[in-house]
Amino acid sequence: MAELYPWQVPLWQQLAGRRQHAHAYLLQGPAGIGKRILAESLMAHLLCSARSGLDACGQCKSCQLLAAGTHPDSFVLEPEEADKPIKIDQVRELVDFVVQTAQLGGRKVVLLEPAEAMNLNAANALLKSLEEPSGDTVLLLISHQPSRLLPTIRSRCVQQSCPLPGEEQSLSWLAQTLPELSEEGRTELLTLASGSPLAAQRLHEQGVREQRAQVVDGVKKLLKQQVAPSQLAESWNALPLNLLFDWFCEWAQLILRYQLTHDESGLGLTDMRKVVQYLADKTPQPRVLAIQEWLLGQRQKVLGKANLNRVLLLEALLVQWASLPGPG
Repeated sequence: MAELYPWQVPLWQQLAGRRQHAHAYLLQGPAGIGKRILAESLMAHLLCSARSGLDACGQCKSCQLLAAGTHPDSFVLEPEEADKPIKIDQVRELVDFVVQTAQLGGRKVVLLEPAEAMNLNAANALLKSLEEPSGDTVLLLISHQPSRLLPTIRSRCVQQSCPLPGEEQSLSWLAQTLPELSEEGRTELLTLASGSPLAAQRLHEQGVREQRAQVVDGVKKLLKQQVAPSQLAESWNALPLNLLFDWFCEWAQLILRYQLTHDESGLGLTDMRKVVQYLADKTPQPRVLAIQEWLLGQRQKVLGKANLNRVLLLEALLVQWASLPGPG
């Protein structure tokens, strides 16, 4: 089992130190802070038959079975494919598991991630197990976006917030994890990851800083009319759509904020500060609000895995972006 991250220690002491455990926990917080590691540690703690203190012993039969992935009283439920919904048939298997007697005579523990991936039918099928828990069963639900869960699911769990670590602690961890990067590079990564250190590490592995530089360069050429929207859309074919829309949504928000405050300290990363300032000075505010609304709507479709024509969508975005500066 992977070790807990340094920022999780106080929360772990609080969770694992409980004398009595609830039948369901909802571990909620932003992605990229280690909620899965926390849930797996709690599962091991709850199933261990010989623990002393807060940590599972790692040696008993229960711990060995769990490490091998063959523990009969543990159940992990996640989408069958990445970014796909959790289906009702999968939840029915979970419900069948919950009503069984524990084979090793102790607890049964369920880990479900991400809880918001359940479609409506699947979520309703889970409700009965949350309302009427069977035997000594603990359900551990992980959610990166708890607002997408049914209120009835949330209300039947002990809701445990898992906060972001502080910037200093995150940068200290990244310095150990990514020593090849400069301090400036690690700070930039953490900003791009909205403060989530594990997301920052993952973005680094995906080459996000290089991707960001490519996009920023493209936007600058677009505004100077050195490249056409269609040409730029084609050249971004390998870039993740969700990242592109995250960045354009952020830039639209920064433009609007600068128009309202003229506060230069709130212009985001240095790579786009001059562009944001230029567009804020040259673009009528109603036009900024209109493109912001459009971006947020399209971003929701991207996050919802809608069947979109990628090149046409990007071209529509870039045509609007290129026309921002100018008369209303």
